[in-house]
Amino acid sequence: MERENFGSKIGAILAAAGSAVGLGNIWRFPIETGRNGGAAFILVYICCIVLLGMPIMMSEFMIGRHTQSNTARAYQKLAPGTPWKWVGRLGVFTGFFILSYYAVVAGWTVEYACLAIFNCFRGMTTRAEFEKVFNDFASDPVMPAVWLIFFVLLTHFVIVRGVARGIERWSKILMPMLFILIGVLVACSVSMPGAASGVEFMLRPDFSKVNSSTVLNAMGQAFYSLSLGMGCLCTYASYFDRKTNLAKTTLQVVIIDTLIALMAGFIIFPAAAAANYGLTPQDIGPSLIFITLPNVFQQAFGSLPVLSYVFSVMFYLLLIVAALTSTISMHEVVTSYMSEEFNLPRKRSALVETTLSIVLGIFCALSFGVMSDVKLFGMTIFELLDWTASNICLPVGGMFIALFAGWYLDRQLFRDELTNRGSVRAPYFRALIFVLRYITPFLILAVILGNFGLF
Repeated sequence: MERENFGSKIGAILAAAGSAVGLGNIWRFPIETGRNGGAAFILVYICCIVLLGMPIMMSEFMIGRHTQSNTARAYQKLAPGTPWKWVGRLGVFTGFFILSYYAVVAGWTVEYACLAIFNCFRGMTTRAEFEKVFNDFASDPVMPAVWLIFFVLLTHFVIVRGVARGIERWSKILMPMLFILIGVLVACSVSMPGAASGVEFMLRPDFSKVNSSTVLNAMGQAFYSLSLGMGCLCTYASYFDRKTNLAKTTLQVVIIDTLIALMAGFIIFPAAAAANYGLTPQDIGPSLIFITLPNVFQQAFGSLPVLSYVFSVMFYLLLIVAALTSTISMHEVVTSYMSEEFNLPRKRSALVETTLSIVLGIFCALSFGVMSDVKLFGMTIFELLDWTASNICLPVGGMFIALFAGWYLDRQLFRDELTNRGSVRAPYFRALIFVLRYITPFLILAVILGNFGLF
């Protein structure tokens, strides 16, 4: 079976960036910035990107491009007959688990886009009203499952068309669309009366708020924001051609991902300032985009309901695009694995993954309503999958990727891949190996211990 590749450099970059960019850039990064010292947190975050994010991303790119295989087979090729194969398999399972519950939240974005389009938020003025709308919808036994199925099928539509005609083509459409939407929203937000204080709040460094907790939050955000450890980057890199400059591609993806996160902040904080709405620590995660922001948008444009309508519609379309670029990459991890390991046609592999994700996703969706009393280890099905993936699978996978690339992998092979066998300079190579060996694993270990309240 002939293996596909991305047809262009820009397609490869946009696909990889789309994998990294997701809802976490919008619902987590701005609030972490706001409560951890504004620009001071951003500086710490950038340091964490350099010491944690980029080395692992470069390693995943190298492993995928060198082996030209799905993430599970990649480690088998590089370390045959060793337990390292479980690092790749962990990535496959992690991608499957995350897609199943992430698609539930992605489905919520479609519901809220419909609510915005039909102007259902008009006249609502209190947080309690928006909480009721969200809770009534999330606990409904039908509509969340309907939107979940819709979103997974939309992802399936892209995946079955293959790498060049599916993933690459849609990345070239979705990523520019995302930039246009977020650019317009930033322009609207910062131009609102009273928005300047929100911009100042984000850009003013407050180093008095920087402590060990700030650094830990920055490391966690750097890790999760770039989609590390779930096999997406390794799988996409297996479709890179041999001329792709891996270090340059890593830098470009990191810049795009960080830029999107920063722009999200320039949407949220100026709008909150214009609405005189004080954001709190509870406004992180889904509550920010499904409860807080609809309220903020209504208050910020109270005298101009047309602008409130347009802003809300564009914002939820932005969320749909950001979620879709991520679900495509997670679906591809499992589809590629099943196709290559079980010798199945791509369409059949995609169908199996789509079906399994929908089934598990429905259980996750129902855990907010009729199955809310069904708990394992004190958590609902949704919470259990989210907790397991975020606190165990992703950081453990990332730590072993760093150890594999830094300690086990042949250094000459690593250098040859980064330099494209001598055609590209890599003066950073020794520093990269040092960071992968002695810094990155300990940073991730700190994140793991922090997740369990041990650090």
